Amino acid sequence: MSLMTKAVRIEQHGGPEQLKLVDVSVGDPGPGQIRIRHHAIGLNFIDVYQRSGVYTLPMPLQLGMEAAGVVDAVGEGVTHLQVGDRAAYASQPPGSYCELRVMPAMNVCKLPDAISFETGAAMMLKGLTAQYLLKRTLPQGGLNAGDFVLFHAAAGGVGLIACQWAKVMGLQLIGTAGSDAKCALAAAHGAAHTINYATEDFAARVKEITAGKGVKVVYDSVGKDTWDKSLDCLAPFGLMASFGNASGVVPPFAPGLLGAKGSIYVTRQTLFSHITSRANTQAMADDLFAVVSSGQVKIRIDQRFALADVQQAHTALEARKTTGCTILTL
Repeated sequence: MSLMTKAVRIEQHGGPEQLKLVDVSVGDPGPGQIRIRHHAIGLNFIDVYQRSGVYTLPMPLQLGMEAAGVVDAVGEGVTHLQVGDRAAYASQPPGSYCELRVMPAMNVCKLPDAISFETGAAMMLKGLTAQYLLKRTLPQGGLNAGDFVLFHAAAGGVGLIACQWAKVMGLQLIGTAGSDAKCALAAAHGAAHTINYATEDFAARVKEITAGKGVKVVYDSVGKDTWDKSLDCLAPFGLMASFGNASGVVPPFAPGLLGAKGSIYVTRQTLFSHITSRANTQAMADDLFAVVSSGQVKIRIDQRFALADVQQAHTALEARKTTGCTILTL
């Protein structure tokens, strides 16, 4: 059976103007797949990378990596989901910018009744990212209560979740942001210290806050603009954890630099390396669902755009005019 649905696609890489709302046909799920009818869709910076060509994918491309809705049909071999289940996901391949889609079931999780569709759509990619960073991307000796960590873009979707979760863990999160208002937002969500990197030398401030010792780990989704000074923020044997490049790709550097700065470590992380199995996905999602359901971490949705207004949503996100999470509504 084939059904028609509205979806957002691009025919070539470029600016927000490439995003077009079109009619597409959706068939039945095959083995290992489900069909899901969306209630809300999450917006993420990876969508901008894919649209602009930082990450190149075959065309035409239907964008979107996360959403929440109701399972409409289940393919052969899928046992953890049933028709009618409330569900949410962060998943490859892209395609969530639509009303209805067929997709792999592996990374789709049942959504607890206590969590709304909008919250589910807003939190899966960003919340699972915060989970793997704080719980799985660790410096030597791990992270313990009282340890200092530096988190760039702390007022963004991932950042505000990380601020709260780090506080739950007893960590002293130093959050950076590009305005005083965004710094205040990060502080209100649990950041122990904040730095406006538009007006302050964040490396100098980090050394001041940590009494010259530096932090055990830097979590950086900004990239080119923050890279060099971030390395200077690390304590010996500290970890530089890159997970994005909102300001541009980090240029090549000589490995000897890492030795000169205290035998520090560098890693480039991506969520999709962590959710390559159903068991890993569910374990990480359970951790996220628990901390959100308990109220210890609140998912802040500051922007809502209709699916038809997706160009405006991308423009706002790319201009860094958003805070917290952004969703597309149906």
